[in-house]
Amino acid sequence: MEPPAPQRRVTIVDVARHAQVSTTAVSKVLRNAYGASPEMRTKVRRAIDELGYRPNAAARGLRGQTYTIGVMLPDIRNPFFPEILDGITGHLADTDYQVFLGPGGRNDEQAEARVTDAMIDRGMDGIILIAPVSSRARLEHIASAVPAVVVGRHGHSTVYDTVTDDDVAGAAMLVGHLVDLGHSRIAHIEHHESDPTRIAEMPNAQRAEGYRRAMRSLGLAEEIDIVSTSYTQQGGYEGATQLLARPRRPTAVFAGADIVAMGVLEALAEAGLSVPGDISVAGYDNTTFASFGPISLTSVDQAGREIGGNAARLLLERIADRRKAPVQVKLSPTLVPRRTTAPPPL
Repeated sequence: MEPPAPQRRVTIVDVARHAQVSTTAVSKVLRNAYGASPEMRTKVRRAIDELGYRPNAAARGLRGQTYTIGVMLPDIRNPFFPEILDGITGHLADTDYQVFLGPGGRNDEQAEARVTDAMIDRGMDGIILIAPVSSRARLEHIASAVPAVVVGRHGHSTVYDTVTDDDVAGAAMLVGHLVDLGHSRIAHIEHHESDPTRIAEMPNAQRAEGYRRAMRSLGLAEEIDIVSTSYTQQGGYEGATQLLARPRRPTAVFAGADIVAMGVLEALAEAGLSVPGDISVAGYDNTTFASFGPISLTSVDQAGREIGGNAARLLLERIADRRKAPVQVKLSPTLVPRRTTAPPPL
């Protein structure tokens, strides 16, 4: 038995005939261009739905646009990044753009390069890079090839836009909260930064600096205690294990990210310690599970959806005008106190 012949692809000509309009009119509707009346848009959209027409991405690419946007995610296991992705897709919901994700590999510049090169090679109209670890030169190379927005890097560039949280202020806010509760022995678990050339731009370094500044300003310079591991659950577990081995252990732990705090909670539970009865724990990101009742993690909310929405907005603006002046958006974080922080034990 012969396989059925492949179904002929519906074309723009078919849509025009079905809607009883010109192909130029259909093209205007597909491009959301000026000159198409609401009635015409309704007729064309109805014809598209009835015929099941799908634009040919390759053909659109030859005309200069593919209506695709690449999003590079460094670690799909970090629950904060989906918050940013929700903001991106929400802002693009009423456009013709589709988002394609690429895992960059945690702290892996070569993996990032492979993903971003693939996005450029496939003619994507723009790229959003979330917490990239690539060098500034590499980021500017990407932005010279395709419109780009960088999320979570504090450096400024003349060729790409940035969206960040005020990580120094967020860390200071959290330290102030713990001090107000009566803590002085406050430790911090940071992500180890291996490249000194980019350290000033990285959010983990900014949070650690915010912690140091706040401790000094509150007269607690001698209590500064930082453990460098990684922004992972395992990193939090290892960091807490090191802190518990101190001759004088902290009464509060500021984990640099909620995913790190999960590892801290695990280590404290294994050690038979209660939270916050024995040790208070706080995170950063205010991810979904931070508000989960049995956890109820105190955290800093850096508005992931707002970050993503701003990133998508800036990228569309840069796609429309490659020559526009670069924009740096810095959002103000807020503190969300929950049950994992309380006064220190007597």
